[in-house]
Amino acid sequence: MRTDIEERIERLKSSKNLPRHVAIIMDGNGRWAKKRHLPRLQGHRAGRESVRTVVRTAAKLGIPYLTLYTFSLENWRRSKDEVGGLMVLLEEVLRAEYDELNENGVQLRAIGRLDMLPANTRRALDETMAKLAGNRRLVLTLALSYGGRAEIVDAARRLAEQAQRGEIDPKGIDESVFQQALYQPGIPDPDLLIRTSGESRVSNFLLWQIAYAEILVTEVLWPDFREAELIESIDAYQKRERRFGL
Repeated sequence: MRTDIEERIERLKSSKNLPRHVAIIMDGNGRWAKKRHLPRLQGHRAGRESVRTVVRTAAKLGIPYLTLYTFSLENWRRSKDEVGGLMVLLEEVLRAEYDELNENGVQLRAIGRLDMLPANTRRALDETMAKLAGNRRLVLTLALSYGGRAEIVDAARRLAEQAQRGEIDPKGIDESVFQQALYQPGIPDPDLLIRTSGESRVSNFLLWQIAYAEILVTEVLWPDFREAELIESIDAYQKRERRFGL
């Protein structure tokens, strides 16, 4: 007998307007820990189960693209202990979650100024991405050392260098050409952007790509975000009429 969650997943899958790309701002780890009088890093560790659940559920639903705002450029300004702990946690998660990611057919990618990551963290990331490169069920992108403005600046610099070398004509640069210079030109723009913890801002995340995304804010803190919350978010998305600026 199917559980209620399984039945809801099947209903969503049978609909014709599942989002192709879901992006999530995973917010609230620190507040979750503070409420429990725990160190902030314990909140980040607790959020690991939410990541696992969301990836697993997205794969079950047949959503082909999922992007998680994992570590922003601004996060480098946090305390040395917290940043160091987050990098170690990321390495642990990458190695520990490989088997499940592979079983779920997940291909792992990363966007951001990855050269800023510590050598050990970058090595763990590169190794995991290489091992999962052949999977096709779900493309999971981690936004690491990422900023939306930085991505746009990096794209503009890349195009300027190409123009300087005579490879492109500046007069021919339009939106489609500019998009090809972004970190992941082959990934469709997010249809649905979810932000947890009740904050109503996009926090420098995918600024170019979310131009026409449906935005959903939930009061749930990230460590408490599970299957039911993702299903409710997608259900709410399906009830909206997308206008794309028209």
